[in-house]
Amino acid sequence: MAARDYYEILGVRRDATKDEIKKAYRRLARELHPDVNPDPTTQERFKEVTQAYEVLSDENKRRMFDMGHDPFAPSGGGGGAGGFGAAGFPFDDIMNAFFGGGQPGGGRGPRDRVRRGRSIKVRIELDLAETAFGVTKDVTFPTAVLCATCQGEGTAKGTHRRTCDMCQGRGEVSQVTRSFLGQVMTTRPCPQCAGQGSVITDPCADCAGEGRVREKVTRKVQIPAGVEDGTQIQLAGEGEVGPNGGPRGDIFLEIVQRPHPIFERRGDDLHCTITVPMTAAALGASFTFETLDGTEEIDLRPGTNSGHVITLGGRGTRHLDGSGRGDLMIQVDVETPGRLDEEQENLLRKFAELRGEDHPPGKFSPGHGGLFSRLRDAFGAR
Repeated sequence: MAARDYYEILGVRRDATKDEIKKAYRRLARELHPDVNPDPTTQERFKEVTQAYEVLSDENKRRMFDMGHDPFAPSGGGGGAGGFGAAGFPFDDIMNAFFGGGQPGGGRGPRDRVRRGRSIKVRIELDLAETAFGVTKDVTFPTAVLCATCQGEGTAKGTHRRTCDMCQGRGEVSQVTRSFLGQVMTTRPCPQCAGQGSVITDPCADCAGEGRVREKVTRKVQIPAGVEDGTQIQLAGEGEVGPNGGPRGDIFLEIVQRPHPIFERRGDDLHCTITVPMTAAALGASFTFETLDGTEEIDLRPGTNSGHVITLGGRGTRHLDGSGRGDLMIQVDVETPGRLDEEQENLLRKFAELRGEDHPPGKFSPGHGGLFSRLRDAFGAR
């Protein structure tokens, strides 16, 4: 006797039509399918729902169930029909119903032989100035292009594809097996035409029937201003041609920015360090500096300390959105002379004396008001 109420499992009335049963199953299958919900409890529920659909969608099995017998209940002889892959449990028919293939046993037709090509990634190295202001580049890379001989058909000149004689153009073959439930029909892609419904008897000699050939191509690409290291630019429909003349995939250009000998890029700002003599920092100076825009005159104020930053506004890289530019930051490093000849040392000591910063050689002078004693007093007070 039937122990499970398949109508209740699917949530339909006992007089539900086949369409109502199919809609209820599809709704539940989309919620419970293992690819969507891998929980073991949910998988068992999915199997139960699938069994209910298998019974109620089949006229003979449904009549048997309405008479009080469960077609999937273990028989007295120990044979069971429940579960995936068991005898009399057409897994292909369940997938047809789940993915919209129609009634169990119904065909899905030949597969589309034309497929989209692969997308490819191309690395392109650029200098800092090229990433800052943009550039047009010729990029060469290997790819698949349409076969010029057969124009993607894959057949030799003057020939055409013919209908597969194994599946008669359907793209799939059916097999009928017997079980204690009766005859069960299953379908699978035709092994002769790979599910396409047609075959090539005389393939193109240049592409071996694929409809495309591999070769190196050169594309002229426009790199926008403001890109940086790691930026990816998508060129839609510029990738590989698909099999049998299918649409192209995409190209993804990956920007690699070469290191610059002077500037370090941080976002859209440029940073660098210049070293100036102590005398130039003390007295002030003017010097020329090479930026990405050309040579500029830089004024160093008298008394500049090490670590001071000179900012040149709008001398960095362009913003990617085109709204302006970053800045150029020049950090000053004051160089203190390490080796002095006698004359230089005497002059420096005289300078320190004039500024009240002199001290006895080799040690600090107690109570002296010069720079060195002030440093000692400052550290000693801590």
